[in-house]
Amino acid sequence: MICLDNVGVVYKDGTVALRDISLQFSQGEFTVLLGASGAGKSTLLRCINYLCCPTSGRIIVQGLGDLRHPKILRKHRQRTGMIFQKHHLISRQTALQNVLVGRLGYYSTVRSLFPLPKVDQYLALNCLERVGLLDKALTPVKQLSGGQQQRVGIARALAQQPQFLLADEPVASLDLATSHQILSNLRQICQEDKLGVLVSLHQIELALGYGDRIIGLANGSIVFDRNPSEIKNQQLEAIYHN
Repeated sequence: MICLDNVGVVYKDGTVALRDISLQFSQGEFTVLLGASGAGKSTLLRCINYLCCPTSGRIIVQGLGDLRHPKILRKHRQRTGMIFQKHHLISRQTALQNVLVGRLGYYSTVRSLFPLPKVDQYLALNCLERVGLLDKALTPVKQLSGGQQQRVGIARALAQQPQFLLADEPVASLDLATSHQILSNLRQICQEDKLGVLVSLHQIELALGYGDRIIGLANGSIVFDRNPSEIKNQQLEAIYHN
């Protein structure tokens, strides 16, 4: 379980991105962040692995402790996978090579310069199989479609053997059919591995279709945090027109 305790973020220019956010995220729960552009979705999501450092409050991880401590943060990042909107893949390398990047956090810098053990390679191949891309393992990712590249990004995150997955607008640049494929894949993985998954989206229909829980943000504050079945026009008005 991950606990945010009165987390706030103020940028150097004085912009308030998050205001006293208190939340808990559990394993096995597929949570969707909804909100207009600038509402604080990406900032909140990136706070959870300290890609964006809170300026107030604290983040506590069950079994580890406060993420302000560097050793605890490193362990937390090892078991927290990150999926980006722009993939962040190495285009000239194969899908398999990119997935193996997810294993580097378990090795020293010097050891990571050499080929990883076969056990890691088998693990990476299994991750590609889970996202339906085993046949593309040796294909350079620059030859893959946008949806396939995003699935390589999911496989890379899975290679960390995470307990929690963060996905920042993972389907923003994809067509509707591919978006359903990606989110269905993520939800299935969440259920099979009992992972906690936090996804930021801007498509309301997708959020309602896949989320176990929806958190609505407006102006850096939580304005909705319930089951998708409870979101009505009034709640959408608060999220998008606050």
